[in-house]
Formats: sequence, C-alpha cells, structure tokens
Amino acid sequence: MTKTLEFLFDFGSPTTYLAHKQIPGLIERTGVKVDYVPVLLGAIFKATGNASPAMVPAKGRYMNEDMGRFAKRHGVKLNMNPYFPINTTQIMRGATALKGGPNFMAYVDLVFDAMWSRRKNMGDPTVLAEVLSAGAFDPAVLIAAAEDQAVKDALRANTEAAVARGVFGAPTFFLGEAMYFGQDRLDWIEEALTSGS
Repeated sequence: MTKTLEFLFDFGSPTTYLAHKQIPGLIERTGVKVDYVPVLLGAIFKATGNASPAMVPAKGRYMNEDMGRFAKRHGVKLNMNPYFPINTTQIMRGATALKGGPNFMAYVDLVFDAMWSRRKNMGDPTVLAEVLSAGAFDPAVLIAAAEDQAVKDALRANTEAAVARGVFGAPTFFLGEAMYFGQDRLDWIEEALTSGS
C-alpha cells in the first residue's frame, strides 16, 4: 500500500524550498505519495509564540550559512531573497485555490523558484503578476480566486489544523501520526518509509 507524506508548506520559508527540491528524489526512491498542504507560517508563529530565525540575529546568521551548506550538498540553487520576509498570504491563497487541480505543482515550482532562486519580491502585486504570466498562469484569474471566501477559509482551516496537531514552523511533515520538522529530517522520513516502520 502506498504511503502518504503530508508536507505542510509556506513559500516564505527558504528551508521549505530546500525540502521541496528534495521531494522528487524521495518519491523516486520510496514511491511515497506527497500531499502538499498550504499553511500560513506567520499565523502559525503567532499561534504558537514562535518566530522566524531571522528575528534573532545570531540564529539568522547561522541559519543562512547552514542553508547554504545544505543547498551545496544537495545541488540546489539557493539565493536568499533580499525582500525577505515577504507577506505570503496572496501566494498561499493561490496555492490553496489550485490544490487538487492539474496546475498545482507547476504553480508550486514556479513560486518557490521565483522566491528562492530568482529572488523576486512575490509580495509585490506587479511582480507577482509578471511571474504568473511568464509561467503561463492568468494573474487576474488567480488573484480573483485568492479573494474567494472559500479559499480564504480553506487556508485558515489548514493553518488551524496544523497548530492543533503541534506544528510550530515549516517545513513540517506528517507520516501517519509521526511529525517531522525541518528539511534536514527527510532522511529520517526516508528511513521510516523504507524500514516499514
């Protein structure tokens, strides 16, 4: 039976981008089905009393170096975004609107790469529209979908459910009831998948 790995993500997290880049290899090696679940990291931080490592200067400096090491080891192009932190509400609503449809993963790839490879200010409506258009998405359609109350409610529900399950940051993964936090826990997840535990 194929196992499902829930991947709770927010485009605003560079470590989540690093995890996203490792997912295809994980799927190829294990056959796991990955369910990308959009959440709002800022709301999770607020609900749990957590904060971005960037808010603690020494931790932020270390994290930047550590992410660089991780990216180099795994052959991932990571360019820290000069506009960080970016309000991701609009782009996360876009992901929520597309979830379950044929263009969802194309959107996820496009936005992650724009944020953490091409260093685009995805919080700027003009830049967002340009990126979406270049990626063959209709900005007007997606922006309208992001304003739909059902989409807003779904993203809020995802976020509240995450907090209720003990999530405090991103990337967070669930394999069954087991929770794993951080891009550097994918090897643990792979071990759990291949060991049958």
